[in-house]
Amino acid sequence: MRTKYLLDKLIALFGLLVLSPILAIIALLIKVRMPGGGVIFKQTRIGQGGEGFTMYKFRSMVPVHSGSSVSVKGESRITPLGNVLRRYKLDELPELWNVLKGDMSLVGPRPDVPGYADKLEGKDRGILKLKPGITGAASLKYRNEEELLALQENPIEYNDRVIFPDKVRINLAYLENWSLWLDVKILYCTLTGKTLDFPK
Repeated sequence: MRTKYLLDKLIALFGLLVLSPILAIIALLIKVRMPGGGVIFKQTRIGQGGEGFTMYKFRSMVPVHSGSSVSVKGESRITPLGNVLRRYKLDELPELWNVLKGDMSLVGPRPDVPGYADKLEGKDRGILKLKPGITGAASLKYRNEEELLALQENPIEYNDRVIFPDKVRINLAYLENWSLWLDVKILYCTLTGKTLDFPK
């Protein structure tokens, strides 16, 4: 895990430096096309050990809304530019700063909003040993999560009954089978759009 920690820091720093022109362009587009709010969206998420931290993303929604923590494709609170950013996961690029700070890892379970970690019981709480990640095995399986939720009559109920438990199962398998090679495969699949045959 020490090697993972060092690689996270190096890759995050390299990524922020190389992607800085793209980050600046996205920030400018948000400022011009989505006025009335900040460029960066900040939200408390649950990280390693069940501790809260502030996660950073590019803002993709209108400044003031009353939506839930479960996002569904096509929601009116998501702006047209926000839809593009979310489709290509560009809204998540500022999370490289979280990785550099040590709040997150490149690969790991996606960090949940407060409340979902409280639902973990018994061995399921083992996933809190891990730093949350920008991507992960569960993220790959549910890369089209917003589209899937949009098809459901009750997206929140479907998320809580089907998607969340399955993500916990996958993240536990990741914990039990972790290796640097597995992280490399997950990053490769994330960047190329390929699927990952893990876990069964």
